[in-house]
Amino acid sequence: MTRQPNIVLINCDDLGYGDLGCYGSEVHDTPRIDALADEGVRLTSFYMAAPVCTPSRGSMLTGSYPSRIGFDDFGGLHVLFPGMRYGLNPEEHTIASVLKDAGYATEIIGKWHCGDQPEFLPTNHGFDRWFGLPYSNDMGTQVSDAMLEHAEALRAAGFTPPPVLPYPPLPLMDGEQVVEKQPDQTMLTRRYVERSVEFVRDNVDRPFFLYFAHMHVHLPLYVEDTFHGDSRNGPYGAAVHAIDWATGVLLDELDALGLADDTIVIFTSDNGALARPGEGSNAPLRGNKGRTTEGGMRVPAIIRWPGVVPAGVAHDELTTAMDLLPTLARWAGTSVPDDVVIDGHDITDVVKDGATSPYETFAYFNGTSLDSVRDHRYKLRLLRRHGGQREDVTELYDLVDDIGETTDISNEHPEVVARLRAAADRFRRELGDRHTGEPGTSRRPQGVVDEATTLCLLDDDNPMVIAEYDLPDRG
Repeated sequence: MTRQPNIVLINCDDLGYGDLGCYGSEVHDTPRIDALADEGVRLTSFYMAAPVCTPSRGSMLTGSYPSRIGFDDFGGLHVLFPGMRYGLNPEEHTIASVLKDAGYATEIIGKWHCGDQPEFLPTNHGFDRWFGLPYSNDMGTQVSDAMLEHAEALRAAGFTPPPVLPYPPLPLMDGEQVVEKQPDQTMLTRRYVERSVEFVRDNVDRPFFLYFAHMHVHLPLYVEDTFHGDSRNGPYGAAVHAIDWATGVLLDELDALGLADDTIVIFTSDNGALARPGEGSNAPLRGNKGRTTEGGMRVPAIIRWPGVVPAGVAHDELTTAMDLLPTLARWAGTSVPDDVVIDGHDITDVVKDGATSPYETFAYFNGTSLDSVRDHRYKLRLLRRHGGQREDVTELYDLVDDIGETTDISNEHPEVVARLRAAADRFRRELGDRHTGEPGTSRRPQGVVDEATTLCLLDDDNPMVIAEYDLPDRG
């Protein structure tokens, strides 16, 4: 019997489309990731299904639009915060659960962000083990004045602030147990790599799935000193260097163990860069994290599988993170359970041969509202946001000739506008749209518990709490 391939999925946090050398960065040196691209396929029209952390991750794991799995609203917020009642429904099938059922050892290292209540933790979603953070690294005990100012700024812009302020200590989890509070973030990437190497070595003789979910480059940027020296872009560049280093260590370990040819390596990011001046880049795309312009949802994606996936090839066909579940299931010799609707497609032919995308259209949801829809060439924007206000618009962009969405051509192509508007109406009827009042006919319930609590509490006398984090940056 042919060996099932190992799978390593590396998912960065807020890494932008233009942050890697192989995607055009001139300020970040990423030799190991660039080499990975040279040895595999680089996808240039690869999308997350949301422009922020929680819905994009839930969508990637389940192969479904966030709105289909109830991951489009969390008590009025777009992402989960400590101690909330909501999470990924344990009834959902995930990449991990499908692979585990197919005989894989499964582990997540790093950020989860799909619910911090016991019912929603990774070990209830197909992962045998977990070592990492339950949510973003800015959701720990930070400089209090800055946190309160952040909450006031959100209210002034018409948004709901996080429900728990100040945040409790940031918990580092090992399985379902909090093993540290307020861990030294500068050393987390190194610790993640060590645990990942341990997992790979422990499973040399059986197929494994490693989901390595980076802390970087989410704010605040706590980076080990060793990565600062060669950075040409401050702490942000150092964080990118740490990601590249971590990728290199994992690739070297696969080589050393003789597993490289039997291992699929996928590298991507959960959404676009926040793109503060002089830091992250989504170039040449427009917009940033939190937006449904291309810079918020189109992300780097590299797939290497020696001898199966061609080397040094770039494909511009429309693909999404929702495709990973059905594609990896096929590559692992299994299939996605047929008891639920999923939105992703098997993109084997796209990756191997550059075949035409299986998508007719793709929807850009931001929270509970449909902002835009695209086909193989054109993108129709239907909703524009200004702070907490929304404005109906009709703007059409040619993503082949105008990747930066600079010129509205809706007046020149009324037939395209009509066709994409009809597609948008179909998405709304099926998945819902609070802006237009559509409830959605094919939505599944999110996970909800009656009572929720934070994983740990503020306790200044607890020796596990080293100090409040001194950087006030928020992601």
